[in-house]
Amino acid sequence: MPASAHARPTTERVREALFSTLESLTDLDGARFADLYAGSGAVALEALSRGAAHALLVESDPKAARVIRGNIAALDIGVRATVVTGKVAGVLAGGPPDGQPYHIVFADPPYAVSEGELNGLLALLVDGGWLAADAVVAVERSRRAPAPGVPGITEIRSRRYGDTILWYGRRS
Repeated sequence: MPASAHARPTTERVREALFSTLESLTDLDGARFADLYAGSGAVALEALSRGAAHALLVESDPKAARVIRGNIAALDIGVRATVVTGKVAGVLAGGPPDGQPYHIVFADPPYAVSEGELNGLLALLVDGGWLAADAVVAVERSRRAPAPGVPGITEIRSRRYGDTILWYGRRS
């Protein structure tokens, strides 16, 4: 992944915990998976390797998006993955690119993203038709950040891993 002041890759430990929890909450097999703030694309690519049918990767940094596209080409999974280069808020405001909702949405925004901005993004997921019935939303944040809260997504649980917390909610 290109060096960036905003890059904070999800550690292998946290990624394993994320997928362990997701697999206990929902079926990855055949799922549509959205990875917001995709970085290198490692989380979405892992979702595909675990049986997701499609992954949308949203990344605002053009260099990181090129890395993602290179990773997708190297793995020969082109049609199962869609990369959108743009700011997450703008992408979410336009609704799902193919009009189909997602079963799982993972968001790993920079820790500098405020509580209000994050809740606004989650509201766009709910109001913009991004979430399938009973969809799971997972958010990676600093353990010092307050839990997200938005109508339409009910908190399921959260787990701490050092300075990181994974928060899980379900479309309600």
